[in-house]
Amino acid sequence: MVVDLKINMGITLAHLGPKGTNTETAAQQYAQYLTTAKGELATLYPCPSIAQSLHCVAEKQATLAVVPVENSTEGTVTVTLDTLWQLPELHIQTEIILPIYHALLSCGVSLEGIKTVYSHPQALAQCQLWLETHLPQAQIIPSNSTTEALQHLNLEPTSAAIAPPRAALLYDLPILIEDINDYPDNCTRFWILGSTPSTRGDRISLGFSVPANVPGALVQPLQIFAERGINLSKIESRPTKRTLGEYVFFLDIESNGDTDQIQEALEALSQYTKVVRVFGHYDILGFNLPLR
Repeated sequence: MVVDLKINMGITLAHLGPKGTNTETAAQQYAQYLTTAKGELATLYPCPSIAQSLHCVAEKQATLAVVPVENSTEGTVTVTLDTLWQLPELHIQTEIILPIYHALLSCGVSLEGIKTVYSHPQALAQCQLWLETHLPQAQIIPSNSTTEALQHLNLEPTSAAIAPPRAALLYDLPILIEDINDYPDNCTRFWILGSTPSTRGDRISLGFSVPANVPGALVQPLQIFAERGINLSKIESRPTKRTLGEYVFFLDIESNGDTDQIQEALEALSQYTKVVRVFGHYDILGFNLPLR
């Protein structure tokens, strides 16, 4: 059976570049989903940073942004939360979860000759134990992405970079060591964000600030959800960056299907908070794909 899909040419997906990053892979998978499930053709729009990809959507240079929000090994990608709090015009459309694999790329012939290792701070942290064990002599240098430094490896045989295995093919570079993740079940949550609010799904993400840093200031907002049997799957605090001891709290809520209870809780939350922002009510898409 042939399905006649009307293709929309106007969707652009901003993501952390350059080519070959894990975020680009996530963007590719979401672009494929848009084409097969919705008949919409999306083009990728690489950006130099995670924050910039979000700003591109806020400034209408791109339709959607694909950004990492949490890794199972290293935890929250804080720049995503911090930037999202600053951009109230952005809303989570959906979430995708992908397995993440790391490899050590280098033109060197052995680990003993490696003096410098480049990669994004998240990738470095996800391979920290491996680096301490196998490359204790190497200088670790953070970069803006897992693929930013790859262009230098041909000129620096004593350097290496931690990058996705597919980047070795894209940049024609040898893999010195495969599978260097500290933990095998390494995966990352990615949010798809746009300017249109989403109101349905299995998860709700929100953020709030409290009027003052006093005893019980956080207990009262959390009690609202506990009293209604609403499960919080995650809670995270981030500094407001305005003064020491002032925080923004980020929550992930598991939607139990009782929208009235959730709406009641959100309305009650305003009594004990200074600012409340619901980032999105969205579904989670899983892609079963090899990234090696």
